[in-house]
Amino acid sequence: MLDGVPEGARACGVEVAADASLGRPALRLALEPPRRAGTLGRDFGDEPTFLRLPGHFSTGTIGVDLRARLLPDAPDYARGFIGLAYGITTGAGGAVTGFQAVYLRPLNGLGLAPPPPRGDRAVQWFAWPDHKYDRLRETHPGAFEAGADIGPDRWHRLEIDLSPKRLRARVDGALVLDLTDLPQAPAPGQIGLWVDIGTMGWFAGLTVAPD
Repeated sequence: MLDGVPEGARACGVEVAADASLGRPALRLALEPPRRAGTLGRDFGDEPTFLRLPGHFSTGTIGVDLRARLLPDAPDYARGFIGLAYGITTGAGGAVTGFQAVYLRPLNGLGLAPPPPRGDRAVQWFAWPDHKYDRLRETHPGAFEAGADIGPDRWHRLEIDLSPKRLRARVDGALVLDLTDLPQAPAPGQIGLWVDIGTMGWFAGLTVAPD
């Protein structure tokens, strides 16, 4: 349940509010205005833009219901980016030092018949700061993203199964990513509700089941 901001949570580059307007208790997130007006690759674009939740997670399963809608000022390359971050580590003063994430691009959903190659880019894994989507496309084309039957302004269930040597991601119960050769090993850390440029995102029904 995400009917309010959990005690001890910390917003990193995002605005957060409780919102039950879609028929269920949820948290609504969007990038804060300075980030939206910032620079790709520094302020947004696979960056640490999430609500960092209290507690730590290492291996097991994380699941959340999420829904994304484009903001009126979304750039033309926005796809409704929304997902889960995990393994968030911090250093002095609480600054984020690393994390990994799986996120959706709902406007690349197969049912929308986007132009190639977008149909194969509806789900993405990345690791910050060294293995973001642009670098992964250069070094491992297509290896860390996949197609999915998703769309904007619809609830979808994202589940991540994480073990020391394997990551599996499911969307609405369908396996979309099965990764055994990650360029960066997962580290124990916090979980985050993640959004990126041009996105208004809602999160509900968070479940965390550690091994």
